[in-house]
Amino acid sequence: MNTQRWNRRAFLGAAARGAAAAAFPAIVPASVLGQNAPSNRITMGLIGMGLMMGGHLRGMCGRPDVQVLAVCDVDRGRRDRARGAVESAYAEAKASGTWKGCEAAHEFERVVGRADLDAVLICTPDHWHAPITCAAIRAGKDVYVQKPMTLTMREGRVLSDLARATGAIVQVGSQQRSERAFRRACEIVRNGWIGRVHKIYARLGEFSPPASLPEQPVPEGFDYDRWLGPTPWFPYNEERVKGNYGGGWRRFWEYGSRKNGDWGAHHFDIVQWALGMDASGPVQFIPKGFDGAEHQTHVYADGTKVLRDHPTRDGHMIQFIGTEGEVCVSRGDRLDTVPADLKDRSPGPGDIRLYESRNHEEDWIQCIRTRRDPICGPEIGHRTATICCLSGIAERLGRPLRWDPAKEDIVDDPAASRWLDRPRRAPYVML
Repeated sequence: MNTQRWNRRAFLGAAARGAAAAAFPAIVPASVLGQNAPSNRITMGLIGMGLMMGGHLRGMCGRPDVQVLAVCDVDRGRRDRARGAVESAYAEAKASGTWKGCEAAHEFERVVGRADLDAVLICTPDHWHAPITCAAIRAGKDVYVQKPMTLTMREGRVLSDLARATGAIVQVGSQQRSERAFRRACEIVRNGWIGRVHKIYARLGEFSPPASLPEQPVPEGFDYDRWLGPTPWFPYNEERVKGNYGGGWRRFWEYGSRKNGDWGAHHFDIVQWALGMDASGPVQFIPKGFDGAEHQTHVYADGTKVLRDHPTRDGHMIQFIGTEGEVCVSRGDRLDTVPADLKDRSPGPGDIRLYESRNHEEDWIQCIRTRRDPICGPEIGHRTATICCLSGIAERLGRPLRWDPAKEDIVDDPAASRWLDRPRRAPYVML
């Protein structure tokens, strides 16, 4: 364990509680003592400078209590543009406009290995989430990693256990947990206000099917081999590596679980939260089309069914159906209930109140300082990613799977159990 890093974590926590300030005379400037003083700022590296990182970069550069010191990407153009954006953001905040303190790294190992960094934020494609997160944790860093947390179930168990053993603060980017409407919907379900929930509909949508693509020249400055990392080698094609909301690399099984690992990682996570299953999960996965099944379905031990892409009331993202009512919830703070006045009901003294976070990044930053568990920690991320993976495995095999969430194993199906992890291409073989 890196003692220097853990000592700095303890110092940051003490500073946030005012301990450091209390040790100095009142005449010392507040800029020296406060949470935003240079010595108290959380120093950070950003890894994977594609579409999803844009908002994070602006958010972190806009925080006076954070200092971005490094960016990383296998695309030289992206990392150079990201470094320019960081330096511009800090130059605007300084009268001299000459701040030049951001490294643009090609390899993530350079970033996680820096002794002057407290944390890293990871927005790579899914197949790199676990290797980079584990390397960062082992280097004494706290981590924010985009959803889904991992590509396979075995990766998830390794990562969650590692975070628990080291005390690392890991926030998984399932940010719907930090939105008021989703939290309220989950509280309504958890408190039994709509009776026993028996069906849940979740809208994920569809990607275009994976396709065989013609080889194209690898662009100058793009390390395609490292982008592929532990996944199988395929000839380069722009459609295979680009990120976009219509598909891109998410279309391909090699790099994720398609829509299950995309919107499923958001909506299945909310279902887990609502049902109180953050440390467990479903027991059966049924692919669409099997024995006439109209919708992909997973089933919990009490019989509760989650149906993918079943039509929802008023086009909501998630619909919970109970014996005494319904809850429908979507982004944009949309929350509707049956009966209609249920959404305005105030919790009583004995009712369940869930962890409240109003901003996912802010929650992570504050947890770095206090060392408390964040709203979406690694065990939660692992259990949700498991649902994404098993749904994809059932789809690819074309048959149902039975799952033991306590043993974390597929029941009585040795062929399917081989899919709990994936082979890794050398030399990218270790977590």
